[in-house]
Amino acid sequence: MDHSHHRAMNVTDPHAGHVHPTTAGHDHSGNMGGSMGGSMHMQMTFYFGYENVDLLFSGLVINSAGEMAGAFVAVFLLALFYEGLKIGRESLLRKSQVSIRYNSMPVPGPNGTTLMETHKTVGQQMLSFPHVIQTILHVVQVVISYFLMLIFMTYNAYLCIAVAAGAGTGYFLFSWKKAVVVDITEHCH
Repeated sequence: MDHSHHRAMNVTDPHAGHVHPTTAGHDHSGNMGGSMGGSMHMQMTFYFGYENVDLLFSGLVINSAGEMAGAFVAVFLLALFYEGLKIGRESLLRKSQVSIRYNSMPVPGPNGTTLMETHKTVGQQMLSFPHVIQTILHVVQVVISYFLMLIFMTYNAYLCIAVAAGAGTGYFLFSWKKAVVVDITEHCH
C-alpha cells in the first residue's frame, strides 16, 4: 500500500520528551501512536531475544548475543548486590542501636496465672551518623529495586532470568546472616 501522500510531521514522545519524525495517517507496524522509529513497540509477553532490547536508558540498547551475555551478568550482579545490601543494612542497624530498654509486660500463664515477660526495645538517634548512612543506603536500595523491576518489565526472558537468579543467589549467600528472633519463653518447639 502506497502511503507517499502522507506528509511528514514530528510526534512528541510524552514519556521521554523526544521528538520523533513519522508520517501522519495509518500505522501498519503494530506500534501504538504511529511509527516511532521502531523503538516504541512495547513487548507484552515474555520472549527470548537479543536484538534491539532497550535496557533502562535510551542509549543502552542490546543488539548482539555478546551484549546480552554482558547485560545478563550485569543484571545478575545487580540483583545479587541488592540482596546483599538488604542484609547488610540489617546488620548495620543492629550494630548502631544505641538505646536499649527492657519492658516487662503481663502475659497469660497456665491455669489462669499471670507471668511477666521481658522484652528488649532498641532504638537509634535520628541525627546520628549511622542513621544518615542508613538513609543513604535506603535510597540506593530503592533505586536498585526499581531498576530491577523495570528490567523485569522488559519481558526479555534472559534479563528476567538474570534478575531471578541474582536475587536467589544473593539470598542464598547472604540470608543466613539475617537476624533470627528466638523467643526463649516459647515452650512448643
